[in-house]
Formats: sequence, C-alpha cells, structure tokens
Amino acid sequence: MQKENLVEITGTVETVVYKNEETGFAVLELDRDGELVTVVGELATVGEGEVLVLQGSFRTHPSYGTQFKAVAAQQKLPATASAILRYLSSGAIKGIGPVLASRMVAQFGDDTLKVLEQEPERLSQVQGISPAKCEKLREELSRMFGMRSVMLFLSQFGIDTSTSVAIWKRWGTMAQRMVEENPYLLCSEDIGMEFEQCETIARALNIPPDSSYRIEAAILFVLRHNLQNGHTCLPQDKLIPTASALLSQSQVMVEKGMEALLRRRELIQVDVSGRDYCYLPEYLNDERMIVSRIRLMIQAQGDGARRAREKIEQLEQQNGIHYAALQKEAIEQAMCHQIFILTGGPGTGKTTTINAIIELLEESGSKVALCAPTGRAAKRMSEVTGKEAKTIHRLLEVDFANPTSLQFKRNERNPLNVDAVIVDETSMVDVPLMRSLIAALKMNCRLILVGDSDQLPSVGPGNVLRDLIDSGKVPQVRLTEIFRQAQQSLIVTNAHAIVRGEMPQLKRHDNDFFFLKRESAAQIRSTVIDLVSTRLPKSYGYSPMTDIQVIVPTRVGAVGTNALNQSLQQVLNPPDKDKPEFELNGRKFRVGDKVMQIKNNYDILFKRDNGEEGMGVYNGDIGFIEQIDRPSKTLVVRYDDRLAEYLFEMAPELELAYAITVHKSQGSEFEAVVMPLASYKSKMHYRNLLYTAVTRAKSQLILLGQEYTIAEMIANNRKTVRYSNLKEMLLGEVEE
Repeated sequence: MQKENLVEITGTVETVVYKNEETGFAVLELDRDGELVTVVGELATVGEGEVLVLQGSFRTHPSYGTQFKAVAAQQKLPATASAILRYLSSGAIKGIGPVLASRMVAQFGDDTLKVLEQEPERLSQVQGISPAKCEKLREELSRMFGMRSVMLFLSQFGIDTSTSVAIWKRWGTMAQRMVEENPYLLCSEDIGMEFEQCETIARALNIPPDSSYRIEAAILFVLRHNLQNGHTCLPQDKLIPTASALLSQSQVMVEKGMEALLRRRELIQVDVSGRDYCYLPEYLNDERMIVSRIRLMIQAQGDGARRAREKIEQLEQQNGIHYAALQKEAIEQAMCHQIFILTGGPGTGKTTTINAIIELLEESGSKVALCAPTGRAAKRMSEVTGKEAKTIHRLLEVDFANPTSLQFKRNERNPLNVDAVIVDETSMVDVPLMRSLIAALKMNCRLILVGDSDQLPSVGPGNVLRDLIDSGKVPQVRLTEIFRQAQQSLIVTNAHAIVRGEMPQLKRHDNDFFFLKRESAAQIRSTVIDLVSTRLPKSYGYSPMTDIQVIVPTRVGAVGTNALNQSLQQVLNPPDKDKPEFELNGRKFRVGDKVMQIKNNYDILFKRDNGEEGMGVYNGDIGFIEQIDRPSKTLVVRYDDRLAEYLFEMAPELELAYAITVHKSQGSEFEAVVMPLASYKSKMHYRNLLYTAVTRAKSQLILLGQEYTIAEMIANNRKTVRYSNLKEMLLGEVEE
C-alpha cells in the first residue's frame, strides 16, 4: 500500500468481532465520534474500550461492505474509571468478568489499570479474589501487559505486527530481553528477518561488531541465503571467507564462531573426500533420510525379469505396438525394481514407456499415483497418460494448520495409500520436497522417477535427479533413440544437437524451428512484438495469450522479461476505459493481463469451476486477471479451472507473464515459443538453459538474435554448481 494513500482515524473499540491469536488478524468495530467503523488488520492484542489511533485506508469489500484496513496502530489503554470498567467487563483480561471488574474499579478507580500492571498483589484486597485467584490473574496480566510491552519495544525498530506476533509467540515475556541481548535471533528461520535488518537493530542497541552473536548469526545466514542459490550445504573453504566479507571481520573470528555453532550442533560438518562441508541440520537430515530410504528400495529389488518380459510381449500384441529395445528394458526394470529412473530427451518415447508401465502396474492390481512438481506439468501428464495426475503438494496434502512452515498430512505416520508413485519432471524436485515425498511412501511402495537430466536443476536446494543418476546406484534407463515421427521435427533434432554440443540447423525455414537473425536489441524487441501480436496468429491461428510464450534467459536488459512485458502488455492488452487497472510499486496490472505467481502461497483461497474450494497457488502458475475491483482493492485471477482472489497488497507475488524466464518455464509446454537472445555476453548464456528453453516448444520455436550468441551458449557447458552430497552419500563417501 502506498504511503501517500494512508489516512489516520481515532476511536474507541466498541466490539472485537473476530481475532486470531496465531496470525494477529482481527476484525473490530471502532466508535469514531458516534459512528461505528469496521476495522480489519493485525490487531489481535486490542481489547474493547481501548482508544486506538490507526493509519490505513478505507476499502469496500464485495461481501462485507466498507472497511478500514489498518496498517499501523497506536494503542491507548482507557484512562477513566467508566472506560476502564467497560474495558475489563468485555473479557479483555482472562479471568475478569463484569462483576469482578466493577469491584476492582470501585476499589481502585482511575488507578485500576496501573494497579493491575504494576501492583497486581493488591488485587487480593478485592472481594472474591483469593490468593490462588490473585496468582492466576498475576500470571495472565504478566502475559498480557508483557505482550503490549514487547510490541511497543519492537515497533521502535519498524518491525511489523505480524513479525512482532511471531517474536512474541517464540519467546513470550522474555522476548524484549532476548532481542536486547541478541537481536540477531530475529534472522533465524522461524522469524525470517534479513541480516541487514538485524544489523540496524544491533547498531541501535550498541551491540559490538565483534559480538559472538553477530558472527554466529552471519554464518547461519549465509547458509540459509545460499539455499536460494540451490545449495543444501557449503564447503567450509567457501563459507568462512563469505561470512568474513559480510561481517568485515577476520576469518579467525569467523572460525571461532563456527566452532561454537558446531559444539551446539546448530551447524554440522561432514567430510567428503577430504573436504569439509557445513550444513544446517535439517538439510543434512533431509539428504540422509532420502539416501537411507533409497538404499532400502535398492535392496528390495526383486527378480521378475522373465515374467516382466512376458507381460511386455502380451502388451505389444494387445495394443498392436512394438517397443524399442531400450523402451522394453525400461518397462522391465520399472516392473522389477522398487525404485527406477527413466530419462531421455524429446522424441525418445518416454510417454509411450510411462503408459506401458502404468498399464502393467494396474493390470497387476497396483494402485498407481501420478504426480509432477507444478500444476502445468501435472496437467500435461494427465493429458498424455489419460490418467489423473496431481501436483506433489496436492498428492501429499498440504497441512494448512501449520502456517509457519510447509508441512504435509501425508508422512511417515500417515503414508499414501498407493502401491506405486510415478513422478514426472523430476529435475524440478528439490531436496526438501523429495524428502517429504519419500517419507510419505509405504515401505513396499514403488517409486518411478521420470525426467530429463539435461534440463535446468530445481529452483530449490539440491540437484536430486542428476545426483541419483550420477551415483550409478539407482536402476535407470536413458532413452536415446529418436523415433521416426519425432525425427521430422527440427525442434527435437536440434534439441539433441544442442545437448551433444553441436550447432542446431538454423538455415531451414520449412519446419518447426526457425532462426531470425537480428542485429540490435531494438530490432529483436520489435520483431518479438510483431511475431506475438501479428505474424504467428495470422499464419498459424495461434492465440497471442494462450498459445504463444516468450521465453528469455534473464529479467534484465532491453530484451529481458521486465522490458518485454511492458511492451507486450501495451500491444496485447492496451489501456481501455472499460478495463479496470491498478498500479502498485510502479507496476501496472489490468483486466485481461497474463500473470504468473512467483512464490508458493498456501493461504490463497480458490474456487474451481465445479464449485470445489481449496487453498494454495504455487510458484510458476500462469493465469489471467479476470476481475479488478478498485473499491475493495481486490483482483481475481483464473488459473485453468480455478479462480483465486488477491488483495492489491498481495500483487508483489504476481508478475506479468507475456515474457517469462527459462527457469520459470520449467515443467511447462507451449504451442509456440519465441526466444530472443541478446548479443551481449551474459552469465545466463549456457547450454542446458538453451536446451531447456527449446524443449518447452510443442509445435513452433523461433530464436532471434545472432548466430555467435547461440554458438557461445552451446560451447558454454558449465553445469550450475550445486553444493549437495546426495550422490556422495549413496557412494559412501561422507563422514561426520
């Protein structure tokens, strides 16, 4: 919400309609000079009779009418005996009702709240308050006034209410003392503040730069920050200098801090072939759990090869199909082993092989579950198999009763009631999600992992598919034969050429893969707009919105997603007086815009077209804005068959999606892909990024730019470095 839109109102709390102690959210009625105003916001510590000074804005909710959305509040306890009586009679303090409230006010008058806060032992003077009752009230008052005191203390550092509630829930009445002693506790995972925010608070509290709290927090922060870069751990020889630079302290000081963390097991160090790696405990536990379970699966492999071959022959006769040698081997191994990996590039028959495996498993009486990491990948899996496929999150059933962390209802204690799980697009699955999936499998459940290991690794930490393949321990088949029908597609043959390090065919213009040479960024941008808005729709009947996707390596630059989205929005969905729009932080959204959710949000409510309601929109989901209601400051986004409602202030979770990055395109397939490549050298110009983009195109791919840019990308075969030790653990190379 923009600061200039804020207004200030003052009033007395008439009624607390609703409050949630977990989140801090409350709905109350405020008496504002005789007019009742409905107020919503993070106000759970507020009680009836209190005077509030609120900053926020008025809005009209489609169901609840006009409301005041408070973003900041200053609480003032009632000062007069009559206001205090009303406040206490409302039940604001547990254990004090109307009768006891009237006796207290009769005894202490205007000083009642002062006595309650500072001299609670005097309550024993009130009729009906026994020593035991007095002790209970003292404890409740300590909790209540302690919370107010903590919230007031934290507010001076600009800490918002929801974070303050989390801090209070974590440490209670000890919170102020804990923060004063060690403000770096606030960048722990359960609070989640940035290290720089903690630095600001520490400076205000005169915490010395060489404080052990500061040094230890920096080490843990570097590890947590690098989870976002795909690392489940860091080599000690990388971690120490990085933390030293962040702190502007000597490496000797950092080493001392590391020794203290290792002693307390807040950090765990393992030796991998003579090199020390440092882990946050939960990520080491995740990797160990995955490895221990996979080892059991490998040991459980049966000897059903001959029977499997007979079944494959029956399937061939039954379906009038002839499987290639590698396909037969894959089907056979999937039927013989409890864990199996199937990989291969486009056109190599993965889908045909998966369908045969499903058919044989179901024929044998096995209950099979199909899943993929994203909604779009799950939808595509459903389309090619003819069976229901779910996202992994939906299969495992997200537990919304745990708002502070992602947990699933399906786990070791409540496993999935299936005999086999087939996961598509496994390259996108990170270590925590794989751990959750494996934990939810019955001990005899079969796990079949399908993917393309030449694609980009997961956005989250780890490189699960690549590590399992490279270990050589897990039964696996890589399909390499490009089938005759697929050989006719330049998208397929060029994708395989790219993987082999060869230049694709760029001269042909009679197929599904086109290269348009363009010199400057301006030429590239104008051609992209022309292709999407005019040429492709006119030549092939494609919808610019639903069939064509612009995919680029990076967000920045003249042909990055930021610039292209503005240009494409202007052409494909221009301003119109009949199309509502709104602007937030310089970004404009209007009805009809193509948008993408850019972070997992398990709290967003949605309704399916069939009336089913649910929660959760996930990173990478693409939809279209159907409604914008400015009075209520809400918008509705359609994701396939789901309608999800957002408040305007949630818009930072959305981005325009006329153009998206290659990383965000993972797990998706589009009829036509347009890929502009800037001529300048970029760290994002590498082989498997180009390969991933090319394999997103189903029917048409157009590359724009210079031939030497493509050559540079293919020559740059650097694999994204991921510090993770799944492979090494499977090979027995890790020692603690």
